[in-house]
Amino acid sequence: MASATGDTPAGKPRVVIAGAGVIGASTAYHLAANHGMRCTLYDQKGAGCAASGKAGGFLALDWCDGSPVGELARVSFAMHEELAKTLSLDSYRRLTCEAVAVDERAVVAAGGVAKPGNKKLESIEWADIGAVASRPMGTEETIAQVHPKRLTEAFLDAANAKAGTEVVLGKVEGVVTHEVTGEVTGVVVDGETVPADVVVVAMGPWTHRASTWAPGMPKVILGQKYHAVLMRPERVLTQAVFFQGLGDPEFYPRGDGDVYVCAYPDSPNVVDEEPGEVEVRPDAVQRLVDVARAVSSEMKNAEVNGSGQSCHLPITQDGMPVMGAVPGTNGLYVATGHSCWGILNSPASGAAMAELIATGSVTCVKNFDAFSPKRFAR
Repeated sequence: MASATGDTPAGKPRVVIAGAGVIGASTAYHLAANHGMRCTLYDQKGAGCAASGKAGGFLALDWCDGSPVGELARVSFAMHEELAKTLSLDSYRRLTCEAVAVDERAVVAAGGVAKPGNKKLESIEWADIGAVASRPMGTEETIAQVHPKRLTEAFLDAANAKAGTEVVLGKVEGVVTHEVTGEVTGVVVDGETVPADVVVVAMGPWTHRASTWAPGMPKVILGQKYHAVLMRPERVLTQAVFFQGLGDPEFYPRGDGDVYVCAYPDSPNVVDEEPGEVEVRPDAVQRLVDVARAVSSEMKNAEVNGSGQSCHLPITQDGMPVMGAVPGTNGLYVATGHSCWGILNSPASGAAMAELIATGSVTCVKNFDAFSPKRFAR
């Protein structure tokens, strides 16, 4: 294991973040940018090696309205545009989104070929085989996207430039606390103790492992496995599509020409696969390629980029993120459970966690206490 380097500014706590995904990276960035605090992130495989590097990067302003996550999403959506400028993210762009219902029998009969003279439904950019109805799900005012791995890396690069924050390869295995006060004094990484005053567990679907060494940590953090594939048609598309039928596949076109295709999630389970070693099932990837070719003549001959990918999205018992101080251990925090909205909600989540660590309270997101891990201890 490589050792952490760099000096902590006088009067600032020594902060360690377990996990270098987008939530940990955002927290590190906002600690550096907003509070002048450096930290060390430990990760088994490196930055964005799991869902934060393999997600679709789809952003929606108002899809979480009416839920406790609504305010978090709205604040984050606005922050993404500002961060794209600040961090020079060329993968960020606005786009539109449609729900498209397909006649499955017509799709099968067409064999992936649009009938001569067929016209796409009004407002539909590229879905043309078996499409029978559509409805708008968002305009460029409410829908955007960003490349998740590039965002994660940009957070970390900026945190390093501002405060000397760094990512170190290593597996966090426990915390060390003062026997009298119960305050965090260190973190165990690959069997070695690293001094720390604050530890943030942001291990995504692997956060359940921390419950073995932190009594107040939520015990059931599940992972829901998704497969995805990148395909590249002849032109750059600008409309995300959520299909209804054929297993409800989702298509997120990117500004670089790739179209991210995902569908058919596994049932949520406790994750036993290791970070960076999540199995990709060829049959699941081929199913995605087949359905992409079946619903669009533009995707019929699209190039398949790579052999597909898979990742586990972190799921909590009640479907909401869990963020805040862990009961029973002073200086221990958790931030995970964002489900499919981790990339969207990463800016405000990281800003709120950084504010909580630095000041003891959160003002940048209303009702942040709704995400407290204390709710699982009731």
